[in-house]
Amino acid sequence: MAKAGLSIRRVEGIGEGSLVGTLSRLLQLTCEAVLIFDGAGRVLLANDEASELLGISEGLVGADVRALFPSPDEPEASTDDFDVSQLPFTTDGSPTRCPLRRADGKLAQVRVRCEAVQAPGETYLLVAMPSDEDALADREALRAIEDLRRANHRLSGTLNIVLDTIDSTDVAALFERVLEEVTDTMEADGTIVYLAESDGFHLRGISSGLSGEKVARFMPFGRSVERVAVREGRAVRLRVCAPTSEALRQGRLVTRDVVDEDTHEVLRMRSAMVPPFTSFIAVPVWFGGHVISIIEVGWRRLHPLMKEDARLLDSVAHYLSVQLAGAFTTLRAQRADRLASLATELREELLTSATDGSGDGVVSILRDTLAEAGEELDAAVVRVSENDRQRVVLADLPLNGPRELPIDLEELVAPHRSDGVAVVSVAPDSEVFSLLRALGEPCVGALVDLGELVGERRCFLVLRPDGAEPLDDIELEFLRMLAGDVRDIALGEEAREQDKRISQALQTGMRNELQHVEGITAQAVYCSATKAASVGGDFYDLIRLPDRRACVIMGDVSGKGVEAASVSAAVKTALGAYSWEGLAPARMVRSLNEFLLGFSRLETFATLFVGIIDLEEATLRYCSAGHPPAILVHAGAEALSILDVQSGVVGAFHDINYQDGLVRLERDDVLLLYTDGTTEARDSSGSFFGEEGLRDMVMRESEGDKPFEGFVDRLLATLEDFTGRNLEDDVAMLALRFDVAAPRDGEGTTR
Repeated sequence: MAKAGLSIRRVEGIGEGSLVGTLSRLLQLTCEAVLIFDGAGRVLLANDEASELLGISEGLVGADVRALFPSPDEPEASTDDFDVSQLPFTTDGSPTRCPLRRADGKLAQVRVRCEAVQAPGETYLLVAMPSDEDALADREALRAIEDLRRANHRLSGTLNIVLDTIDSTDVAALFERVLEEVTDTMEADGTIVYLAESDGFHLRGISSGLSGEKVARFMPFGRSVERVAVREGRAVRLRVCAPTSEALRQGRLVTRDVVDEDTHEVLRMRSAMVPPFTSFIAVPVWFGGHVISIIEVGWRRLHPLMKEDARLLDSVAHYLSVQLAGAFTTLRAQRADRLASLATELREELLTSATDGSGDGVVSILRDTLAEAGEELDAAVVRVSENDRQRVVLADLPLNGPRELPIDLEELVAPHRSDGVAVVSVAPDSEVFSLLRALGEPCVGALVDLGELVGERRCFLVLRPDGAEPLDDIELEFLRMLAGDVRDIALGEEAREQDKRISQALQTGMRNELQHVEGITAQAVYCSATKAASVGGDFYDLIRLPDRRACVIMGDVSGKGVEAASVSAAVKTALGAYSWEGLAPARMVRSLNEFLLGFSRLETFATLFVGIIDLEEATLRYCSAGHPPAILVHAGAEALSILDVQSGVVGAFHDINYQDGLVRLERDDVLLLYTDGTTEARDSSGSFFGEEGLRDMVMRESEGDKPFEGFVDRLLATLEDFTGRNLEDDVAMLALRFDVAAPRDGEGTTR
């Protein structure tokens, strides 16, 4: 049989002259008692009517025909060699009246016709019916009743199918009810339904009686019984031929012969495509000029297939066409929704892995993510790698392990690449399919190429077994979406890591050792957030100026990463330059505001505390631009003051009015500056540390004989204990102790 088609030949006669074919054909033509026996007188086959006439339910096959039809000369069955001439009837096809021995030992007169048939060996076909007129009339009456019962059952079943499926919205229930009702109506062993998609017919339901049976999940166009059903345009009656002795000797039935009972055509089909029936009717369901479904109704044993039954199933299919068309649309929508939901779940997992900082990011969970997708698609996920120098493609196959695939990977994926990823269908007519199938591996699915991630090309095969249904357009689109998400998140993660390294380098420069200023003891601490992977925009500095002056700076730029760090670096540099120009803090901040509004392409702003310390005058002139208010702890920790002269943030609006505050300094006074990560720290219950908590902590760590050395370290330790070492934002603190005395008393002023 050619791979691309279905082998069909026409056989004249009845099923190639086989015994099974002979009886099958006869059962369609008569409802009388039928026996087939061989040249040794052994019964080879018998129908139900024969069992009923003889009163034998079991053991009829294999019995000696002489015991069933005793000769008047020898009432008891002879044990001599069988001689057909000794039978009480002729074998030339002419009618004969003779006795028949029932199971209860009683004799009954029957009319018999027996004739030799052309079959392997010496074979005879016998048809019997009661000769008694009353018995014959009773038999005819029973037959009529049985025919009426069958007709009523068919009619009742058909009405149930119609009534139970009207306006059905539950697709699963629709299929379940229809399959069971069709099976019951036709008194069959099972019913199978396939729905057509772009690549073939996909299995969408089986009746309960077929549970555990091996049923083909996919039938490609033109390679199965659907070809005959579509060509005929109606239900076709089919019979699976018994395998030949030669096929049985080969040990594996690769193909089976299926006979069309109407045309005597023999279809040679792959065994995997043949339903688990001996007799079955294949019914095409038409909608809009196309076959949208194939329904197979079958019997495990040889069964007479009536033309009336085929016509009835055509009528049922005609009614069901609208329901099945709607079910097809609903199933696709449900499948699309399910895969979209899974894609969202997997994206969230990838994002979590990329941002939690607990591992190697997206690449570390990539295999698990694809395995989860493969489980939903009922497919195995196989890693594919390529040697850059020899261009050798290796696949870690499920059955054979690592094997070389002689394919050009780039040539294969290039026509399908979009936004850096490619999803290529591995269909039955593809090169990859043929290579994998030759190895006995799963060979239906898709090749997914994610391109280069973290310095390595990431490529995978998503595979189903040979004969399984190919991935449909919805499933392929799901893989494209997932591949795109993986690549975008992984590249974003790489970019963030690079930005983080740049930011850390910038901030390391911004948090270098504070300059030494005679008359001031300074210490600072910085702690990165434990919940965030990005670097923030906190910075601080102490700049020594001429004439026993100094400039102290603390700021917090909005945002994270390189943008925030680069703005912080620019702000720090600009303020350092302004301080050397001798500008007042408010003037410095005003100039910085205009600079920032023209510097950043993003909507970036900053909070700042800029102070000019005059040790000669023992004063601090400051401008607090949207920054948390600084704390001045007076000598001896007897009290503290909040420097509450506030102005707006920097870099948000033009023409903001910034103002200075002024305080007098005493010997051993301590100035504490901090960023908002300090007061906005939370404990496990979500409560803020707050400004009150900060003031209490500052007073506690300043009182008594506690030294100034390690002051900010003790503050940070307290804060970390409060949060359980789980800071949500960066924390920066800077403390200055003034080691000079004020020349005169005076109150702080504001201007």
